[in-house]
Amino acid sequence: LSLSLARFLFPLLLSSSNHGEKRVEAREAKHVPVGICQRPPPINMAALARRVLVTRKLVPEALTRLKEKVQHVEVWPEQHEAMPREELLRQVAGVDGILCLLTDKIDSKVLDTAGPQLQVVSTMSVGFDHVDVDQVKERGVKLGNTPDVLTDATADLTMALLLTTARRIPESVKAAQNGDWGTWSPTWMCGVQLSECVVGIVGLGRIGEAVAQRLQGFNVSGLLYSGTTDRGSVTIGPSLSAEYASFDELLARADIVVATCALTDKTAGIFDAKAFEKMKTGSLFINSARGGVVDQDALVEALKTNQIRAAGLDVTTPEPLPTEHPLFHLPNCVVLPHIGSATDATRTKMATMAVDNLVAGLAGDAMPAQVV
Repeated sequence: LSLSLARFLFPLLLSSSNHGEKRVEAREAKHVPVGICQRPPPINMAALARRVLVTRKLVPEALTRLKEKVQHVEVWPEQHEAMPREELLRQVAGVDGILCLLTDKIDSKVLDTAGPQLQVVSTMSVGFDHVDVDQVKERGVKLGNTPDVLTDATADLTMALLLTTARRIPESVKAAQNGDWGTWSPTWMCGVQLSECVVGIVGLGRIGEAVAQRLQGFNVSGLLYSGTTDRGSVTIGPSLSAEYASFDELLARADIVVATCALTDKTAGIFDAKAFEKMKTGSLFINSARGGVVDQDALVEALKTNQIRAAGLDVTTPEPLPTEHPLFHLPNCVVLPHIGSATDATRTKMATMAVDNLVAGLAGDAMPAQVV
């Protein structure tokens, strides 16, 4: 009898228990608003017990990678807006690592606010002129950057900018859209032909050399380079070599001057009024280096007076450049919003390398790309 009774009551008790659980779940769901009082995700105890600040929302792959390796990750949630200076100073206090962008000025004030426990600054950029390297070194903080991964993307963009400027593409597009496209004319919208040009590259580093390699297919009539080191004649390909020239000599001989140098104390403002005066009348100036290598007022004057024929810029000072700036209103100047590395593949690689640098530095390991 007892066995029969148990067989009868057990399904009822199980059903009652399930209904109770459902009521609890429903009650919890009803009284816990979405986004409020939710439990934080469980901490990965295998990850480093460190706290890091990321100054911009990264691609999901990189952010996931970082959260798997570090227990406490704070991210500025905006993807297209830089972290305000006051917010950076507020959130950086007490962190062990910073993953920043070139829009973030990492100076002594930021480093002091972070505190003595700060171990690593990892920048998602090749250039690190926005970081006070001396102050970082003085504090024993490691600094990492992301070289190599953006070379091809930036070289591609530099060539696109060069061709766009040389062949007057923006002017031609506007003419077609505005109804200025009339009957065919022998001299209308004529530009510069690369096969008739000597190209001078200021800064034959990774990006400069990649630009030189791309120039092979355009049968340029000559290739010059200048920089801190005279490497002699540099073989670019089977039919093209780059000849070393001093900066002044390069300006005087080149039909197209391309800046791909790093921004340093020596290169800051190197393209000034005197430099543009030394360039050939009718020459082109292309800058995919940093805005700080150019005296922009001098460039505006050189373009207005036709001292040089045209300019193509992917970098300016400041960034973004105010829309009322004269460079935007000159028909012989092409300005891009610093998109040299802007491909999906490259930005993902940059973010991943920045994460790997940060994690390695926090763990006390060698960083994939360490500056100091």
